[in-house]
Amino acid sequence: MTENKCSGTVFVDRFTDGVLDPSKPMLGPVRDGGFIVANTAPGCWGPMITPELKGGHEVTVPVAVEGAEVGDAIAIRIKSLAVTSMATASGNDTSPDASRFRGDPYVAKQCPSCGAYHPKTVLEGIGQGSVRCASCGAEISPFAFTNGYTIVFDHERGLAVTLNKEGAEKVARDSQRFSAKPDHSIQNPILTFAPSDIVGVPTRMRPFLGQLGTTPALPFPDSHNAGDFGAFLVGAPHEFAKTAEELSARTDGHMDVNTVRAGAVLICPVKVPGGGVYMGDMHAFQGNGEIAGHTADVAGVVTLQVSLIKGLTLEGPILLPLEEDLPHLAKPLTCAEKEHLTTLAAQWGMEGFEEDAPLTFIGSGATMNEAIDNGLARASTVLDMTVPEVKNRATVAGAIEIGRAPGVVMVTFRCPVEKLEKAGLLPLVKQQYGL
Repeated sequence: MTENKCSGTVFVDRFTDGVLDPSKPMLGPVRDGGFIVANTAPGCWGPMITPELKGGHEVTVPVAVEGAEVGDAIAIRIKSLAVTSMATASGNDTSPDASRFRGDPYVAKQCPSCGAYHPKTVLEGIGQGSVRCASCGAEISPFAFTNGYTIVFDHERGLAVTLNKEGAEKVARDSQRFSAKPDHSIQNPILTFAPSDIVGVPTRMRPFLGQLGTTPALPFPDSHNAGDFGAFLVGAPHEFAKTAEELSARTDGHMDVNTVRAGAVLICPVKVPGGGVYMGDMHAFQGNGEIAGHTADVAGVVTLQVSLIKGLTLEGPILLPLEEDLPHLAKPLTCAEKEHLTTLAAQWGMEGFEEDAPLTFIGSGATMNEAIDNGLARASTVLDMTVPEVKNRATVAGAIEIGRAPGVVMVTFRCPVEKLEKAGLLPLVKQQYGL
């Protein structure tokens, strides 16, 4: 952690090399209750076609929080998200040539011609062959589109539409400007590829952060800081290989959960001194699951407020979504519903009913089933209740939803307020839902 003077607001415009490394200096520290303001770079496709980056994203340099110690937690309030990109490109991917990486095309890119590892690149023209090795000139991107699109946004960043070939190529020739890539970002804009397989598709924008969290206890490629992508590291043939046991050092900052948006609160584990809050991979929109493997990655300006929770030990994140984003059964009971329930309980000889409030636990794993088990276990530990009880509550007063395929889920349910109070979560929950 740095020795800089503590600040009420830390401004971030620098990025990692694709690796979340707890041995590297952090920015800050920011004081408890302070703010972090960041200009974030697009995630996924741009870094994926930039061999110099050692992860699938390009996230901000982590910021330390004053007083954060291992075993604490940090509550992150997402105050605002503003998309700055005017356009982006995305779609399904394929890895066309195994000679362009060592076991993992996100993490260990190499030149198929001269063999340079994580080489610098240059762009020549537009299209899927435009990324070239700076040393020998060979085509080098380890990824290509199977079905892709270029999409532009309206001035208000509320609506978007996919372009035809002519429009996609026009944007590709001015990709730096349309992507609004931050000054210190080194990624190649994916707009350069000019995909246009689906044309004239309209959609609505609702930005959220695909990456938000704290620094893991061991070095992780940023895109692999989760149980599903992290599983690719077990026994991998590159320098970021992990054992299965070492995956517990992750913090699940790479969630791709579309309710991690302005107004939500994310509570993250502290696994290194200072916590190390980082962010990136802003998405313009996404349905549950990120089923295409990728979505519309954009640059944007993010404002966060951080609050330290002493002594709350977590393995992974807890989310307090906006009330409108909660599953139907998990929404707080209304006054009218409580009146009816009081009458119903009395009819059956009961004095009342349980006072409760909603909470979402993030679970991750190599498969969806493993992610569900992980989320249920995390809820069980934090709330000191059995897994069977958690399952019943998620069924009766909640839901399990897909965050990202193949292995990130949201386990949401209304739980007793005394459990929330004992865990130290009740004040945040009350504030979020006006209870």
